[in-house]
Amino acid sequence: MGGDHDHGTGLARAGERHKGRLVAAFVIIGGFFVVEAVAGFWTNSLALLSDAGHMLTDVIGIGMALAAIQLASRFEQRASSSRSAHTFGLYRLEILAAFVNALLLFGVAIWVLVEAARRLTETPEVLGVPMVIVAVLGLVANLVAFWLLREGAKESVNVEGAYLEVLADTIGSVGVIAAAVLLEVFGWAWVDPVIGAGIGLWILPRTWRLGRRAVRVLLQAAPEHVDLDALVADLSAIDGVADVHDVHVWTLTSEMEAASAHLMVVDGTDTHSVLDQARHLLAERHRIEHGTFQVEPDTHVGCAEVTW
Repeated sequence: MGGDHDHGTGLARAGERHKGRLVAAFVIIGGFFVVEAVAGFWTNSLALLSDAGHMLTDVIGIGMALAAIQLASRFEQRASSSRSAHTFGLYRLEILAAFVNALLLFGVAIWVLVEAARRLTETPEVLGVPMVIVAVLGLVANLVAFWLLREGAKESVNVEGAYLEVLADTIGSVGVIAAAVLLEVFGWAWVDPVIGAGIGLWILPRTWRLGRRAVRVLLQAAPEHVDLDALVADLSAIDGVADVHDVHVWTLTSEMEAASAHLMVVDGTDTHSVLDQARHLLAERHRIEHGTFQVEPDTHVGCAEVTW
């Protein structure tokens, strides 16, 4: 494709610049997840427990961002000196982790909803004052992590994902504080399970989207933003291209899409020009930076023998 072709290491470098802040946010959120989970059991607050479950998603999300940056950097260094059996790198580990994360979140959300329904009928005693203190501290922890990740989110998609996780959890912490205040001031015991259920319902749609995206990548489905018919039409419109077939588009990991296709050209066509135009339209019109094209003369018949 050309000696100056960059195979997408910019994302890893952008994340690498903010890895220190990611680590700091990971330590803060991870440490306070333990505090909030213990406090949730101690105060008997479902809202705190559900928020702790939400905070766990932040820990996993930031951990995946760190893992993706680390693995991308290690593979880049290794690939520069020797060949690896992992010809696509280790990027898919991020997707596997996301799928496991989705399963975990789904279980947490279902447990919170079932427990909320039980508590609405039994109304167990909840310690309001400790709940307020822990919830406020949780909000402070989220705001610190929010500040740490804010700048990096403008440059790295990985950091942006962690940033959005923390932003959503900050809103959840506000809900827990509201539940604690209402419980302490008015004695409304039903507020705790209702807020807890609300946080659980908040988690479910995000869990569904995360799991759906992970499954699409694992099944090597085309990215949702890619119109395959338009892509084939654009490639077919290149001067000298007589036919386009065996088209594949897939996602390797977040923000790393790839495509391959066979381009059948008329005899005498400048294949260098065809490759340059195909690569350009793939990047500019369809946001796919990595393309592999097999250019064939229009007299070629070998592809007809391929059955899948």
